[in-house]
Amino acid sequence: MPLFSRRPENRPNPASPAEPSQPPPRSTLPGADSGVPPLLAKMGMGSWYLIGILIIVWVIVFATATVSFIFVTIFLALVATSVLRPMTDFLDRWVPRVVAMIASLLLLFGIVGGLLTFVVVSVRGEWDNLASEFSTGLDSILDLLENNSLPWSVTAEEANQWVSDTVDSGIEWLQENTGQISSTIMSSAGTIGVLIMILSIAFLATIFFLMSGAQMWLWFLNELPERRRDITHRAAMAGWIAFSGYARGTIIIALINGVLAFLLLLVLGVPLAAPLAVLVVIGTFIPLFGAPAAMIVATIVAFAANGPIIALVVLLGIALIGQLEGDLFQPLIMGKQVSLHPLVIALGVAAGTYLAGLLGAIISIPILSVIWAVYKVLRRQDPPRTELPAVDREELLES
Repeated sequence: MPLFSRRPENRPNPASPAEPSQPPPRSTLPGADSGVPPLLAKMGMGSWYLIGILIIVWVIVFATATVSFIFVTIFLALVATSVLRPMTDFLDRWVPRVVAMIASLLLLFGIVGGLLTFVVVSVRGEWDNLASEFSTGLDSILDLLENNSLPWSVTAEEANQWVSDTVDSGIEWLQENTGQISSTIMSSAGTIGVLIMILSIAFLATIFFLMSGAQMWLWFLNELPERRRDITHRAAMAGWIAFSGYARGTIIIALINGVLAFLLLLVLGVPLAAPLAVLVVIGTFIPLFGAPAAMIVATIVAFAANGPIIALVVLLGIALIGQLEGDLFQPLIMGKQVSLHPLVIALGVAAGTYLAGLLGAIISIPILSVIWAVYKVLRRQDPPRTELPAVDREELLES
């Protein structure tokens, strides 16, 4: 008889009838033992999750505001990297990576330096002419206010008195706030030093990102668990594509707007066409508010120097450029990389302006674009509906 052929007495017989199944486990949902309805318990847990998410967001915002120096530095480095990376990768096919990076940086510095030199030379050559034309334009404005068919009018004496009172008030304010102004100037000197430091570190970070950005990211991925690496890389790539697409697209659109505005002002004979075009370029980087502000400034200069008709043409021309930007340039250049609703953009700009001023208004849209791109990768979405479900109003009223 083979060894161990006898079944142990305490071992269950597989042929015996199945034992009665264990009762199903009780619900582990909080509140089940205390008689709380499941729906209310789920809503309570959802509320706690929402509070936790809000706390995390607040901590991130607070930490970013506390170390805004580092945040601004990395942001500028990422913007520069998004612009220079395609050029560096293109040159890397024929020359070493270091040479490609240096050539890209030199090309960028040459373009920026050339634009600044052109603006300074234009201002220096047209400033005297603008001063005389601006004075003539002010006289025509006063004449228009004094001799018009409206029920109210402003005489030259009243305007001069208003200007005199304003100047006297300004001098009085300067005398009363001399100490505060001096301290502000001294702090501004420190701010200039901080700005130089930010630009220097951002330049250094850009070099590292261009030279070894992929290796740095690979090191970070290797620090994560294996099961998290693929989804983290996909989400990060989606965020980088959105960020770099927005940065490059905004720069290209800003340059196009500046060139069109410069040609418009040059054809119309408006003085300081180059500085005003640069103002339009800067305004493009500030969503919603920047372009209208640049348009108002250009219109005022055109009105003072060339009269109301040219000013109206400048107003309509720059408004047309803005319309082309929204309807043609952005869809053509950016595509669907920044697919945010206009209301989301408006609320994001308002929130960014409230939290961080002008800087917040500039960086709010790229940050929202990155968050939305990452969320689209991480979420699990059901098939979308093409129309809203039908609802019986009478049934709702009866219930």
